[in-house]
Amino acid sequence: MTRDHAPVHRRVDLGPAEALRLLGSVSLGRLVFTRHALPTVRPVDHVLDDGDIVIRTHEGTALTSHAEGAAGPGVVVAYEADVIDPDTHLGWSVVVTGYARLVTDPAELARIRAMLRPWAPADGLDQAVRIHPELVAGVRLTDLTGQGGTVTALG
Repeated sequence: MTRDHAPVHRRVDLGPAEALRLLGSVSLGRLVFTRHALPTVRPVDHVLDDGDIVIRTHEGTALTSHAEGAAGPGVVVAYEADVIDPDTHLGWSVVVTGYARLVTDPAELARIRAMLRPWAPADGLDQAVRIHPELVAGVRLTDLTGQGGTVTALG
């Protein structure tokens, strides 16, 4: 497909602090991890806690078993969240790559359960995984004036 008109959008790279601020302004994102040596994507809810992304998950999931058995800093994952208007294609997207580790401290797990209410039924969501960001990349999609259209009010 070819375009006969000039682009009306501009891509602006975001710094890590602004990208994490935007990620913290929404509660739903996509977790990318490896399952059976292939990339897997799951929608999950999250909260930022002391600079880390924290999600709740089921015991025995592929991510939980990898994060639990990870030696060193944890298992490598990516996390993406965005707010992009489906009509104007204006908004933002943030991708974080980092290490995921299972939360094992009972007090920390209770605190996370209290502050992170899942969007889906919580039956069995008794585990939590903490993702420590190593790489943070964000982009804002704006119009040519840099205004960002109606999505600016969302984040």
